[in-house]
Amino acid sequence: MLASTLRQRRHNLKQKIDFPAILWSGGARSRNFPNTYPFRASSHFLYFAGLPLENAAIRLDDGKLELYWDEPPEESTLWHGEQSDRDEIAAQIGADAAYPLPELSDRPRDAATIAVQDATTYQQQINTLNRSLSSPHESEGRDLTLIKAIICLRLTHDRHALSELQKAANVSVEAHQAGMRKAKIAKTEAEVRGAMESAIIANNMTCSYNSIVTVRGEVLHNERYDNPVEAGDLILADVGAETPLGWAADITRTFPATGKFSPTQRDIYDVVLAAQKRCIDRVKPGVEYRDIHLLAALTIAEGLVDLGILRGTPSELVDRDAHALFFPHGIGHLLGLDVHDMEDLGDLAGYEAGRQRSDRFGLGYLRLDRTLRSQMLVTIEPGFYQVPALLQRAQKQDKYKKIVNWERLAKFADTRGIRIEDDVLVTESGCEILTEKLPKVAEHIEELVMGNG
Repeated sequence: MLASTLRQRRHNLKQKIDFPAILWSGGARSRNFPNTYPFRASSHFLYFAGLPLENAAIRLDDGKLELYWDEPPEESTLWHGEQSDRDEIAAQIGADAAYPLPELSDRPRDAATIAVQDATTYQQQINTLNRSLSSPHESEGRDLTLIKAIICLRLTHDRHALSELQKAANVSVEAHQAGMRKAKIAKTEAEVRGAMESAIIANNMTCSYNSIVTVRGEVLHNERYDNPVEAGDLILADVGAETPLGWAADITRTFPATGKFSPTQRDIYDVVLAAQKRCIDRVKPGVEYRDIHLLAALTIAEGLVDLGILRGTPSELVDRDAHALFFPHGIGHLLGLDVHDMEDLGDLAGYEAGRQRSDRFGLGYLRLDRTLRSQMLVTIEPGFYQVPALLQRAQKQDKYKKIVNWERLAKFADTRGIRIEDDVLVTESGCEILTEKLPKVAEHIEELVMGNG
């Protein structure tokens, strides 16, 4: 199935470009001599080559694929065991031909490419093509045409990709369940993280990004795990698995460490959950993702007005970006081979042609501004955060200081950060939640943490 899927992908590329392209996989980067970080192939290479081959390249031309890869030296068997040879790899991916990597230099140098991240391979690209390379979001000419073609193909997912993405989602669900069950007896964030990542590793997968498992949920990308877990804490866990072939999942849940939301935590949690549900209900082809973000903003503004935290008309509050004091990021992003899919290409991937990132406080962090299409996979992840830097600034600004009921907000001090995130596939008539087996209703979350779910 893999070989036939890859043949179809390169046939689809053929319909969009009429010149050759070479894509490099990259190499492992140094951690400390002589050790390296675990190798992760370039996602653009993976999309057409299928397998995470290190220090490899593929040449795509007129629907055909040539593999360029050096077989491991004989002495590597001592350290790494028997490995497939070049012809066996070529057969697995349906390559039309396979050669040692140095022979790539003998091919015509008129191919387009996408610059990779590691310096050694980047220099190899320059030497092979005999020209300079710009970063992907600054590319021109054939390189830019290739990038736009790949974006068009990767925006939606074929059956093989969806199968891999569902596998990643299933294991991620299992990991979150393990974390919730661990929380009640955990003394530190690291223990909860350990339970979650253990479930991923036990399924022969890796984490698709650095896990966020924290009682400091107001720090949006908190990657420290040394805080103690105490009664009354909320744990925000943003953890996802990646399959051996590189496909990612991305889930966030927020749960009470000892199994019971406080009344104030529950009030805010239900506001965030209402926003997420309304947004997911709107997902279908033809809908603007930006409008889904604004729906989340409106729902959160309505909820905070009802709770007495914000003053004013919800729609006017959103127009003034008051919601962004508590919900500063976008509603989500594309998901696929990258957890923020194709963001190495800048806003070329996330933004429809002709659209630009807004300079508004409430829209500037929106990662995706496209019309939704069937077979797109996106995340829906509204949140509420009490970020001191934002709130302290708002207290001093005329624009916001009278909008927030600061005395009322102080009663919610035990609610630092809440985010709820699912992976949502756009279907022909609506959507499907790949991560729906993981509970998110407050009572169900409490049951899982208490060991009854």
